Amino acid sequence: MGNLKTFLRRKTYLLPNYIVICLLLVFALYPLVVMASNSLKSPSDAGSNLLGFPRKLIWENYPNAWEAGDFVHTVPNSLILVAGTTLGVMLFGGMAAYSIAKLKLPGADLLTLFLLISSSLPVQLFLVPLFFLWRHLGLVNNLFGLIIIYIAVQSPFSIFLLRSYMVQIPADFEDAARVDGADELAVFMRVVVPLTWPAFLTVGLVVGLNVWNEFLLATVFLTDQKLYTVVTSYYNFSSMYFTDWGQISASAIMMITPLMILFLLLQRRFIEGLTQGGLKG
Repeated sequence: MGNLKTFLRRKTYLLPNYIVICLLLVFALYPLVVMASNSLKSPSDAGSNLLGFPRKLIWENYPNAWEAGDFVHTVPNSLILVAGTTLGVMLFGGMAAYSIAKLKLPGADLLTLFLLISSSLPVQLFLVPLFFLWRHLGLVNNLFGLIIIYIAVQSPFSIFLLRSYMVQIPADFEDAARVDGADELAVFMRVVVPLTWPAFLTVGLVVGLNVWNEFLLATVFLTDQKLYTVVTSYYNFSSMYFTDWGQISASAIMMITPLMILFLLLQRRFIEGLTQGGLKG
């Protein structure tokens, strides 16, 4: 009886928390539900019943939006940008973080401060001179040129996060590898990376989501329609079909679905990578 009273008292104490969580959940999910509902409506149904459920399900909105939005070309472009940027940031950012955290470089603390400040600077500050430089180098309308920019933009936060993990790794692991004859690259690849893989996973998710959703740089540096990304294609598509809410919503659902699936599958590791500052145990 005492345990039951304690349980009920605890649940009553936590009731305001549950109410707040439920309200936040409704606030977060309601726009998605409305968008999913609108994606199955005809133009007339969406115009007269924008917030309600569809009177008739129009499944053709999805293939029509896929074709009209040219997603068959823009999705591969976005995947190339995401894969190239993520691999580049994890490789170069990981090595930079290892150098700052473990090699006792002169001025490492100042460099860390510089990276922290750089991660807060808006990209618009250097957009104009960067565009002229890229045009002079022939890197405008070039996916590789945009990947270089994305790596530079995403690296400061990634290096800072990876460094915060690596400084917690006991030096005994690295010393043991060096005694066995491993060089610094082998220590990094075979010792440090396996011990900090939650941080690398977090960096990969954050960078991938940022690149997939990035609009400004993709619009400025990719003006060839064949090189459009998913976001720029969706913007042009929604501007062209601004009255057909069904196809606009269908294209938005197709654009965000891969991100939602990826995050739901890896959310536990993602949260662990953001909150854990070092080794377990």
